[in-house]
Amino acid sequence: MKYSLLFSTLFIAFSGLFAQTEEERVIQTFRHTRIINSHSVETLPARKLDFRIVHRFGDLAGDNGGWPTFYGLENASDVSFGLEYGLNDNMMIGLMRAKGAGPLKQLINGFLKVRIMTQELNGNIPVSLTVLGNLTYSTMQKSEIVGTLNFFEKGTHRMTSHFGLHVARKFSDYWSFQFNAQWTYRNVVLTEDENDLISLGGGLRAQLSKSMAVILDTTFPILSDLRNSDNDFYPSIGIGFEFDTSGGHVFQLNLTNSRGILETDYIPYTRSNWTDGEYRLGFTISRLFNM
Repeated sequence: MKYSLLFSTLFIAFSGLFAQTEEERVIQTFRHTRIINSHSVETLPARKLDFRIVHRFGDLAGDNGGWPTFYGLENASDVSFGLEYGLNDNMMIGLMRAKGAGPLKQLINGFLKVRIMTQELNGNIPVSLTVLGNLTYSTMQKSEIVGTLNFFEKGTHRMTSHFGLHVARKFSDYWSFQFNAQWTYRNVVLTEDENDLISLGGGLRAQLSKSMAVILDTTFPILSDLRNSDNDFYPSIGIGFEFDTSGGHVFQLNLTNSRGILETDYIPYTRSNWTDGEYRLGFTISRLFNM
């Protein structure tokens, strides 16, 4: 009983430390819950339901692009669709299905994102901070070949987990910057690979007009002997345009070298190089509903 009271007191004290009124908060550090590949610090408002469709085409240029594939438009590297919901103004959940672009495909992904604090106009809190946790489960058919990733000797081998810490600041009405620190854990890897991956990243949003912004993000594993250009692994880099349309729609058009859409897919398995023309057109359609 005394421990329950102690934890309740600490929780109330911690919550009160970052209690803020709507007038004090900086709003729309980023326009939506994603930048391009990575999550932003934004969470959905309470009782808002977001239906999202994300598509990545094939290579626009390089050996696998160009006219024979109509600049990648005839191929689909990855496709996902899902629902996300704001439990309150500081916490959201999501569930989505993705084709998958790495060795594990047919992916179901669930996540929880919590806003810890929000930047204040008066400068008392200089940044916004959110934490993200997600779990991906592969439903692809089990292989009969021992040693392949989808041999799935155990049910847990179908799972990959990810944790992200996102810190951002809105410097003016025209631009915002975000820093990401992330940990990805794969329950099964090939013999020469590593289960744990630590990655860093960042994002930028620059407002060009009332309804359009340019966005950039990047993610790159660190402390890894394998994930470098010598072994044909490359940082995930994306650049795009974001359009805020009327009626609750957000439309994004982007170019990225990442084939996968989910963090548990593109962080371990990005092997496309921008300088070789191995980047692809992608788009995101987001529609908000009141619940």
